[in-house]
Amino acid sequence: MKEDKKIILVGLGNPGKDYEQSRHNIGFMILDHLLKKMTAVNDSLWKKSSKFNSEIAQVNDLIMVKPLSFMNESGKAVSAILNFYKIPPFGLYVIHDDLDLPLGKIKISIDRGSAGHKGVQSIISAVGSKNFVRIRVGIGKSAKTPAERFVLKPFLSAEKGKLKTTIKKAAEAVEMILKEGVEKASSFYNQ
Repeated sequence: MKEDKKIILVGLGNPGKDYEQSRHNIGFMILDHLLKKMTAVNDSLWKKSSKFNSEIAQVNDLIMVKPLSFMNESGKAVSAILNFYKIPPFGLYVIHDDLDLPLGKIKISIDRGSAGHKGVQSIISAVGSKNFVRIRVGIGKSAKTPAERFVLKPFLSAEKGKLKTTIKKAAEAVEMILKEGVEKASSFYNQ
């Protein structure tokens, strides 16, 4: 396994039971689904790393990461992992929630600003670049609840079916990116 072929796939979320089912944690949910799909194993492959303040699972050259810092400080863990494996930012793929997309919509982008997402901004600041792939997953938004509170709320019972489909679809998008490239996946999902 060559180190220059490793890919770091980060799912953003907040640690702890209180946030487990929150909208902000869709990145964690997608990584859990993807790991299970790739290995047919449950959560047993996740290992806590105090060195990186993250949970990490590795499947071949793919290193999956769930930072255990809170969302707004995700960049510290991501930067430490990229430095350790000597991977440039363009070897980084980040899955995160997006308020500006309806639940179920996925957009793939590269080399773009944070658009106000504090977890993404933390990564951009820590690694000193925005030249990485982002898999933006729509979580919808509320006209009544401020964004910073809405992202911490769980999905509604009526949304659970759509959530399940969204997680599956996002995992498939990641697989397409890894097998066929960002450009092909973008043209397929960014419609």
